[in-house]
Amino acid sequence: MVENLDKKRLFLVGNLSIFMIGLGFAVRASIASDIQGDIFNELDLARSAGLVGEVLGATFIGFALTLLFGSALVDKVGMRAMLLFSAVGYIVGSVLVVAASFMPVSSLSYWLIFVGFLLTGLGWGAVEAASNPMITAVYPEEKTHRLNILHAWWPAGIVVGGIAGLGFSALNLPWQTNLLMLIVPGAVLAYLTFSTVFPVTERVQSGVSYGDMFKELFRAPSYFIWFFAMMITAAAELAPGQWVDLALTHVVGMQGILVLIYVSMLMFVMRHFAGAIAKRISSVGLLFVGCIFAATGLYGLSLSTSPLTAFASATLWGIGVCYFWPTMLSVVSERYPRGG
Repeated sequence: MVENLDKKRLFLVGNLSIFMIGLGFAVRASIASDIQGDIFNELDLARSAGLVGEVLGATFIGFALTLLFGSALVDKVGMRAMLLFSAVGYIVGSVLVVAASFMPVSSLSYWLIFVGFLLTGLGWGAVEAASNPMITAVYPEEKTHRLNILHAWWPAGIVVGGIAGLGFSALNLPWQTNLLMLIVPGAVLAYLTFSTVFPVTERVQSGVSYGDMFKELFRAPSYFIWFFAMMITAAAELAPGQWVDLALTHVVGMQGILVLIYVSMLMFVMRHFAGAIAKRISSVGLLFVGCIFAATGLYGLSLSTSPLTAFASATLWGIGVCYFWPTMLSVVSERYPRGG
């Protein structure tokens, strides 16, 4: 029963897992240009930028796969197994990229980095597949509030990773240090996961069968509206965030990672107030207002040519996307609790 679980311990595990994937997001953004300069330029100068896009894309492929299939299978394999898989993915994936950087540059270097980023992406999706249903199962009456606080640790990880990356660069430490730092939360998460008792999902608590979970999707066709809206949510937040350093650094005359750090600090603070705002304007209202800010901010970023305009546009974008991901999850969970 939920009452017999250590809710604080579970919330800590969830926060750490989300922090780890946020840290990984910042690390990839920080080292993308280093990988291009040190490895891909030597491997194929004409295609080096495209190669960076391909390995970064591998992360999102892995993320999508485990988020899709892991969410459907989390009751079968268990939340503990999902989070352990995530921790291993981040540790092994980071080691592979570091190993590739010390090898003579060849096509093997590319594939090691590709697989390394794919593994971190698989781990990223596994965190989402396990942590989100864990929190909604433990806090069924305050989903929007708790999921937004949980996901506040995503931008917290980005802030720590971004500042650490700048610090390592200022100290002339090799860029591989960023990846070694990423191994630490993976190891801590694995340790905590082994000794934590996890709940079953809301679907299992409610006695809804595995087959009925899938039937629910077709009993409520409106679910698929949210399905496609979630794709747009990911595109509006994750893709610009991953490319902001490479893109803005070459356009606005400043390190783009500074914009990412600033936006992430903004998001960390604002997500703690999501529950109070949603009570006033509803969860759907929160998403609607976010869309207006996000669209305006993204358009502004596309036109930015100076640090001032970049920060102004990024502020609007950050306010807009801040509540997207966790609030989308809570809205769907509230409307389709039998849908797993």
